[in-house]
Amino acid sequence: MVPLILFFAVAAVGVLSLGVMVSVAWQRFVVWRCTRAQIAARAARLAESARIILSANAAHRVEPQGSRENRELARIVNDFAAAHEALQRDVAQRIHEANARIEEERNRLAALMSELAQSVVVCNVEGRVLLYNARAERLLRRPLEDAPPGLRAHSLIGLGRSVFAIFDRNLIIHGLERTQELLKHGDAAPVASFVSTAPSGQLVRIQLAPVFAPAPAAKAAAKRAMTGFVLLFEDITRSIDRSGRRDRLLQTLTEGTRASLANMRAAVEMITSYPDMEAVAQARFLGIVRDEASMLSARLDRTAVEYSDSLKTEWPLEEMRGLDLIQAARRQIETLLGLRTKLEEIDETIWLKVDSYSLIQALAYVARRLKDEFEVREVRFALAEAGTLAHLDLIWTGAPLGVETQMAWQTDPLAAAGEAYPTTLAEVIARHDAEIWYQIHKPSFREFFRIAIPLARPEDAALPTPSGTESRPEYYDFDLFHQPGQTPELDNRLLTELQYTVFDTETTGLSPSTGDEIVSLGAVRIVNGRLLESEAFEQLVDPGRPMSPKAAEITGIDDAMLEGQPTIDKVLPAFRQFGEESVLVAHNAAFDMRFLQLKEAATGVRFTQPVLDTLLLSVLIHPSLEGHGLESIAERLGVHIIGRHTALGDAIVTGQIFLRLIPLLAERGIRTLKEAREASQSTYLARIEY
Repeated sequence: MVPLILFFAVAAVGVLSLGVMVSVAWQRFVVWRCTRAQIAARAARLAESARIILSANAAHRVEPQGSRENRELARIVNDFAAAHEALQRDVAQRIHEANARIEEERNRLAALMSELAQSVVVCNVEGRVLLYNARAERLLRRPLEDAPPGLRAHSLIGLGRSVFAIFDRNLIIHGLERTQELLKHGDAAPVASFVSTAPSGQLVRIQLAPVFAPAPAAKAAAKRAMTGFVLLFEDITRSIDRSGRRDRLLQTLTEGTRASLANMRAAVEMITSYPDMEAVAQARFLGIVRDEASMLSARLDRTAVEYSDSLKTEWPLEEMRGLDLIQAARRQIETLLGLRTKLEEIDETIWLKVDSYSLIQALAYVARRLKDEFEVREVRFALAEAGTLAHLDLIWTGAPLGVETQMAWQTDPLAAAGEAYPTTLAEVIARHDAEIWYQIHKPSFREFFRIAIPLARPEDAALPTPSGTESRPEYYDFDLFHQPGQTPELDNRLLTELQYTVFDTETTGLSPSTGDEIVSLGAVRIVNGRLLESEAFEQLVDPGRPMSPKAAEITGIDDAMLEGQPTIDKVLPAFRQFGEESVLVAHNAAFDMRFLQLKEAATGVRFTQPVLDTLLLSVLIHPSLEGHGLESIAERLGVHIIGRHTALGDAIVTGQIFLRLIPLLAERGIRTLKEAREASQSTYLARIEY
């Protein structure tokens, strides 16, 4: 019995010892290894979060995890981050204050550019656009041939784009050579002028002026290097048409008048040479004079009408304060007609959009007829607002007008102070989209003509500006003077030097290989490290098939919105033109590029430029962090999302993310396009196919 108990006791001790040994081995070799892996993963996440704080988003913070020591380390890192963020704010504030004067000057220049009546483009020596104004952007749009309704015209002008894609290179070079010749002959400000055709077909006069680098005072006589040139555009299409019309009018009038005068002169000479001519013959010659005089009179009347139409096309409408218009009319009436003028109730806040010359002549014409025909010795003016109109009244006392008189005054040619004009009062009123009527105020025995003329609206005066909080600064970037020229070989260029087209697509579904189609395409440009929201591409596309319910719910695009939109074969050529000479950037680019590649055969449009993917770049930079969707990356890097699941909105967010990834790539030694492409291809997500 005792040996048996002893045997079980020894066995229990052995089993217990074996359990202890197994437990120790588990703790040493399994649990220890798991803990070590967790520590390494947490350390990697901590390091990647710290890099984000250092290079991309100072407001990012590390999430405390793991042991007490790790949590304490995370808190210390966050304290350093807070100090770093405060220091960045202080430095940014100092930089802002230091550059305040420069920014003010730039904004003044931008304001001046936007208000100029001419179209202006500034280029560097390689023809790359450095600056342009809104008028140039509108003038240099190229309409797409046979484009269906709904396809938007996109401008060829843009920061960093080549002006030689718009105008012939030899034409610009000829202008530059001409300025060099003028400079050699002592012209201090050489300007070359020539005429060309704009992309939309208008005939434009171009003035070219070179921009020179400042010469040192000691070398004032030395030849200065040219750093760029300025192009000033003037649309002369209508002017040329009007000039041709006038030339033809004068030629017709001259030839017709010469023939009529010759016939009349011959008839008169016959009558005076033969005073005893028979009555029948004399009557025949007098008939010739009468007929030719009638024809000449009719020809002159017809010419006057045609000249009147030509004159009306030249009337410019400009904004003017109503009181200033009335004061100018008063001066003319008092000086040229000798009539007294007075003011009644005048609203001095009213602004009008008028051709001041023609409207003042019209008011003086009415005053002249009142004086000559009704002996009126004084006229008064009143101006009041009436909804969207202004009531401009010309008032007098004691001379009521009949209906026939009113109509005659409106249809007779204007004449005032001995000068006649080939237009009528009715035409002047119609040109201003106004109305005129005669009215009697019986209690005061006063009559007046009231002109109801539209008020000047703010949108009439302001040029359209692109959306965004910094609309003006996006129109210029003087650092581009120092940008190297675009070359076919881009691989060895730094990422900070390249131009990018960041794009996104919205589709009917998620399977391009089984028939899903693009329904929206949006893109925005990055030039010199700046996202240019003003230079955007956005277009809905008719997919030729219905939207899936899920896609419609996500994108907010339904079949009714796509009805009548252009098809993909019309949209892709315009998008290729928008993205020329740039690197394409997209989030999950393989998905978007697959849709484009499947349309190559049908549209003949191929996108051969390099492509970078923010999804792959994020995985490359932050392999230990979870979440590489657009929202997750944006949150990590401090990018505010607006317009999610719209093609243009997602493109803008992707562009902002890409700009914040560039310094993080540089920290890993990835600085050129080749290095970025090769590193992206090494990630596991690069092998996903659609």
